Amino acid sequence: MIIQLDGGTAENLDTARRDLAALAASWGHELTDGTVAQRKPDASERREEKVIDPVSLSALIISLPSATLAVLDLADRIRKRRRARDLIDHARQLATQHISMYVMAQHASVEITTLDPDQLLDLLADKPPTT
Repeated sequence: MIIQLDGGTAENLDTARRDLAALAASWGHELTDGTVAQRKPDASERREEKVIDPVSLSALIISLPSATLAVLDLADRIRKRRRARDLIDHARQLATQHISMYVMAQHASVEITTLDPDQLLDLLADKPPTT
């Protein structure tokens, strides 16, 4: 990843560089200082023509159905996760009245108050639980 810092004063740049180095160190990476040579556009890049690359366009068209499906799956997961959270909260309210709520899956019966929303959804989908 290349990050460029621009600032009004050298003091601000030094402070920003130190903060960025500390952040990179917390991620387990080291910040290296390098200068990026800026290239000058040649004559072919200066023209104002806009050209559509047919390969890129076809790749975009082919990727649209899978991207749409991924967005729909994500929206469905978010909706189900909210419902699972509501169910778990309700089970916790019932637990204060000494009532236990269990979910019956194919392989086990699990008390709902011990699960988080993702674990409940995975259990209902008969997937291995996420940690």
